[in-house]
Amino acid sequence: MPPRPLTPPAACVRSAVKRYGTGDTAVTALDDVTVWFPAGSFTAIMGPSGSGKSTLMHVAAGLDGLTAGEVFIGVDELGAMSDNELTRLRRDRLGFVFQAFNLVPTLSAYENITLPIRLAGRRIDTAWVDELVGMVGLTDRVEHRPSELSGGQQQRVAVARALASRPEIVFADEPTGNLDSRTGSEILAFMRRAVREMHQTIVMVTHDPVAASHADHVLFLADGRIVDQIDDPDPERVLDRMKQFGA
Repeated sequence: MPPRPLTPPAACVRSAVKRYGTGDTAVTALDDVTVWFPAGSFTAIMGPSGSGKSTLMHVAAGLDGLTAGEVFIGVDELGAMSDNELTRLRRDRLGFVFQAFNLVPTLSAYENITLPIRLAGRRIDTAWVDELVGMVGLTDRVEHRPSELSGGQQQRVAVARALASRPEIVFADEPTGNLDSRTGSEILAFMRRAVREMHQTIVMVTHDPVAASHADHVLFLADGRIVDQIDDPDPERVLDRMKQFGA
């Protein structure tokens, strides 16, 4: 797993167990998983279908609960929070990027980017949003609605939206899955830049060894357990490791 940080990690999962169903039909998606995500780092999670990689991201982000174990965002333990507190945490402290862009079709690109901030009733830092828009190359497209943007441009909007509220951590689930390789590489390069220059923390689930090579650390899951890790990955090493686990 990524090196244990000297300061509190952006997120931490301890002794996590997640089961679906009961009795003979129960499925264990996570089996005693412990992992921390250092602040200011980019972590990719990989594994075969059914390995538990998406479940790990969902429980780390407070989108799903655990059967046993603990999840922390910073120093706050999610299991101790009410539903309303979890909703506020996800809204105010986390960012999300998904394979489906999840943009509101009736809003402009700029309005989509700032929507979470407005829903939270917070003041929009226009200088910061303008900087993000420029960094993702959308300065001349901010007034366009999603239907007027390409898939790559829509995902740029989604990434800018995830970063606009300056979240403690961004969770990305197959963020380049619907994009061609060139556009996907541009999105990943921006996410890498966000980590390097903005000290953002990103946790990404992916099946793509090229996408994973943009991360600082790659975690491999199989049968609900972390079975290996690569630091400073390159696509060839990631692909070789995936083959070992049947991913």
